[in-house]
Amino acid sequence: MQAPDDFNPPVGRAEQVAPGVRRILCGNPSAFTYRGTNTYLVGSGDLAVIDPGPDDAAHLAAILSAPRAGERITQILVTHAHRDHSPLARALSRETGAPVLAYGGALAGQSEVMRRLAQSGEIGGGEGADSDFVPDVSLPDGATVSGEGWHMTAIWTPGHFGNHMVFDLRGTVFCGDLVMGWATSIVSPPDGDLTDFMASCERLRARAPRRLLPGHGAPIEQPGERIDWLLAHRRTREAAILEALAAGPAASADLAARIYTDIPAAMLPAATRNVLAHLIDLMGKNRVAPEGDLTAATVFRRLS
Repeated sequence: MQAPDDFNPPVGRAEQVAPGVRRILCGNPSAFTYRGTNTYLVGSGDLAVIDPGPDDAAHLAAILSAPRAGERITQILVTHAHRDHSPLARALSRETGAPVLAYGGALAGQSEVMRRLAQSGEIGGGEGADSDFVPDVSLPDGATVSGEGWHMTAIWTPGHFGNHMVFDLRGTVFCGDLVMGWATSIVSPPDGDLTDFMASCERLRARAPRRLLPGHGAPIEQPGERIDWLLAHRRTREAAILEALAAGPAASADLAARIYTDIPAAMLPAATRNVLAHLIDLMGKNRVAPEGDLTAATVFRRLS
């Protein structure tokens, strides 16, 4: 799915995107962040800031200047500990006195499979992780976060990252990097777990949200349709990997080069991590097996 060319909001300006919700775009565009990170302000009076973004002085100034007369930032929510979402939380907390809330620190929520892989040190990964991130308050799955005239439900949605959470404001869901309208999410082991990612997408789909406000890109006004497409896309990738392995054992980099024929060469390393995530998921389903110890370069063979 191509990114919409008409999504190009001004950097650093608070704009209303939903009732009681304003968005401030950070000036950190890239192949992985699209136009930049979306920071959201929720409420009036007592404000929640969702995903303050990278350690960027200009963006910090934009957030601090956004509250209107009589408003103050009272809570800082972080969807997950990637460097384009969480590092500015600590500076914003110092400036406002507001606590930082998230599921947990950078290693919280990591699946047992991914924890073992991380400890082995052979799988690589760790791209973009804010390894120093620790919230002031750890939110359990299903927790309610409230302010003056609003309340949100915090939902643990691991997959893109172990500590990933989304926040549901009466059917408008701040979905971080779980679902985006401009691209599919990267799932890179051991920070990302495709088995968890698919389950989290299914869980969000079951809530039937009315609107998704992602960490990057435009609001998603047909959430069910978009989530269905993402799930189908992942299943198509799985089928393509199994089909490729029918011709013989291969490593994730070789499979990515064969399968991802429609992306720039610079994106192939990320595609390779996605393929590795699929292979680990397929291992759990007893569909493939590694030839030797599991590393980033391991060759896999098809079992069924």
